[in-house]
Amino acid sequence: MKSLSTSKAAPWGNQQIAGMPMMIFLGLAACVLFSGWNGSLPLGMVGALALMFVLGTLLTELGDRIMPIREYLGGGTILAIFGGAALFEYRILPVEAGQVIIGFMKEGGFLNFFIASLVTGSVLGMSSALLKNAAMRYLPVILGGVALALLSVGLVGSLMGYGFKNAVLLIGLPIMGGGMGAGAVPLVEILSGPLQMSSADLLSRMVPAVVIANTLAILVGTLLVRLGRRYPSLTGNGQLMIKEIEQEVVEEQVEAPTLESLGMGLFISSSMFVLGSLLGKFIPMHPFALMILAVAFIKVSGLLPRRYERAAADWYQFVVTNLTPSLLVGIGVAYTSIPELIGAFSVTYFIMVLVTVMGGALGAALVGRMIGFYPIEAAITGGLCMANMGGTGDVAVLSAAQRMKLMPFAQISSRLGGAVMLILATGLISLLA
Repeated sequence: MKSLSTSKAAPWGNQQIAGMPMMIFLGLAACVLFSGWNGSLPLGMVGALALMFVLGTLLTELGDRIMPIREYLGGGTILAIFGGAALFEYRILPVEAGQVIIGFMKEGGFLNFFIASLVTGSVLGMSSALLKNAAMRYLPVILGGVALALLSVGLVGSLMGYGFKNAVLLIGLPIMGGGMGAGAVPLVEILSGPLQMSSADLLSRMVPAVVIANTLAILVGTLLVRLGRRYPSLTGNGQLMIKEIEQEVVEEQVEAPTLESLGMGLFISSSMFVLGSLLGKFIPMHPFALMILAVAFIKVSGLLPRRYERAAADWYQFVVTNLTPSLLVGIGVAYTSIPELIGAFSVTYFIMVLVTVMGGALGAALVGRMIGFYPIEAAITGGLCMANMGGTGDVAVLSAAQRMKLMPFAQISSRLGGAVMLILATGLISLLA
């Protein structure tokens, strides 16, 4: 997405937002905002996407220009998420308009659409050799992050009087468990009996930890980018493996996307999500995990001609470029509760959550370095994307860290890694409960 022009010589009216002259964008934005304010915003995709695009663009542009937010708090990403949540939480914009966005995000499946486009396009667009080599080494990175995260929070919890067992089971496990629906909620079912606690009580303790950890993961992702700029040897700038894998096509002639190729990419990515959901009816795994495995199999086996792989990659670039700010606002409005964050805050609780997130990132970075990954990319995907809120957190973390093409590995962490955490929880509960 094009930024506002920073040239002081350019006339104010010639500056651009979202690739169009500022006055045209602001005129259209005013129409959309007024419609949301007076209750005439159309229901469904049209009204929701128009409002999300306006808010996402404005908040992202603003966050990327306020120095403390840009340098230390995740820039436009963090402002789009929490600014979007605050606008409706504190009735700056009507709750009814927020409900249109929530319906589009949850019932309309916009998040699924976005992730399907990213996963399909980024996997089909990468080298088969790279995919084979990276995937085989990735699970130890996840386990390294989980091990150090749980050990760290357990030790800090025991030192601060919270207890080793409570810190691991009620804070560490839900944070590293792959989000809310795939992590915290199933963990409640696993832990409620052995801990002799009600589901409501367990959720009230776990949910704030997951939400705060998601925020911290975004911030840590931003700090890791700054660390990589200072120490370039620690980062591949979006490349996961240290040793370059020789590309299958050395001098591939990449043609500019066409309207036809974008349409094919849309259909292919949507079909892969449908395939994952279909397989989920027969295989007891998360549909996203099955989609990743299916797309990876198609890529490695060469079932799809390169022309169609390229079309999926073109569509992925289109979605990331144009719809990321909209999605970030949707995440804030539909999935972020500012009162929950404020209500759960205490110094002890915050420190334990922070230790979990940092432990996950450091453990993944250390193991990643040992097996041939760049530490910063390993920390982001194998650590922070385990500690965030699943699919919504993956988008936010990778956006803040400017590593969106690592979405397939982030999704492996959130989905397959989350499943590993549920298996681990059943073992830990017998040892600690």
